[in-house]
Amino acid sequence: MNRPRYLAQIETQLRVHPVCAILGPRQVGKTTLAQEYAKKFSIDAYFFDLEDPIDVARLENPMTALTVLSHQLIVIDEIQRMPELFPILRVLVDREKRKRKYLILGSASRDLIRQSSSFASRKASLATADMSETLAGRIGYIELPPFTLMEKTESKKLWVRGGFPLSYLADSDDDSMIWRRDYITTFLERDIPTLGFNVPAELMRRFWMMLAHYHGQIFNASELSRSLGISQHMVRKYLDILAGTFMVRILLPWFENIQKRQVKMPKVYFRDSGILHTMSGIENYDQLQRFPKLGSYWEGFALEEVIRALGLVSEECFFWGTHGEAELDLLVTRQGKRIGFEFKYMDAPRTTKSIHSALEDLKLDHVVIVYPGNKSFPLSDKVTVCGLELIATGEFQKVLTEILGR
Repeated sequence: MNRPRYLAQIETQLRVHPVCAILGPRQVGKTTLAQEYAKKFSIDAYFFDLEDPIDVARLENPMTALTVLSHQLIVIDEIQRMPELFPILRVLVDREKRKRKYLILGSASRDLIRQSSSFASRKASLATADMSETLAGRIGYIELPPFTLMEKTESKKLWVRGGFPLSYLADSDDDSMIWRRDYITTFLERDIPTLGFNVPAELMRRFWMMLAHYHGQIFNASELSRSLGISQHMVRKYLDILAGTFMVRILLPWFENIQKRQVKMPKVYFRDSGILHTMSGIENYDQLQRFPKLGSYWEGFALEEVIRALGLVSEECFFWGTHGEAELDLLVTRQGKRIGFEFKYMDAPRTTKSIHSALEDLKLDHVVIVYPGNKSFPLSDKVTVCGLELIATGEFQKVLTEILGR
């Protein structure tokens, strides 16, 4: 599936910076995207795959190996396996004065690579093998998610199977489920240890499965700690690993200076609906429709699609809630305006007391109620209903642009 939006982002980042990092979960299509970029722009590129022992051997003396290459673009895949390369890249890009570009692909966030780099730095005697610090001012970042509605995917199929290419494009729901089960096993048994984290695979699997029950809810470390028989510190560590590998989203609470007790703990969402359904034993759309937590599962799917459609990063996304049960599913600031989003799995959503409380307490400029439809219409001057299906046509983004322009 062609992904022109991300090809354009790579072009922009490499025009501005000598290094571009594409970060995203494993098997999301980062390598394919890099190959398409080189092909589309007719760029002479050299690829290193750090899962290939031959390429790893070639980079045992990285300064020499990279200096002798004459290619316009150097692509280094699975960079989290060798974070000690970051200082080498800094030296090379400064010496080459932007004559050559570097595209690095990673399956972990900047924060998690920094944590895992302590493992590599002990071996390499490098105290600062950190991408964001070592390459500061020289690198731009792109987060590549699984397939989204913006890529004209079928919404029901995308919701059930998730957006990982080999899951979404499988011949059947059964084949898709088999792929996701194998993906989870490989992730637990190979990928996490590769990052340098000594976490028992079965214990992490149990934690991940239990986390499915907290999807869209307030994260309670003490409950999980008691259930798993481990400390709250370890529970938070496991959560950070799943967040840092793009498996879950930690949505932080927003605090406002009001005379109400506000929720102070984060919410947790699975970032890919297919992985969530696998952890919950949901194999097809019919089973999903009968699932007791159908509403919260759709809410997480819709929330992730809206975040991606608006090009938001995690640091820009919040939720808000009070102990009086007023809440807002998503709060963002765009062009100096506060916009709230509510996600309702219903045919004809209406304003609620909670929405009015959010408008008043947070001084919101507008609230958008997202529902599983293909129409948009106003409910009041400050409340608009917008169907999730409109993301695929670009109408959703146009509605938000109109709201921001008022």
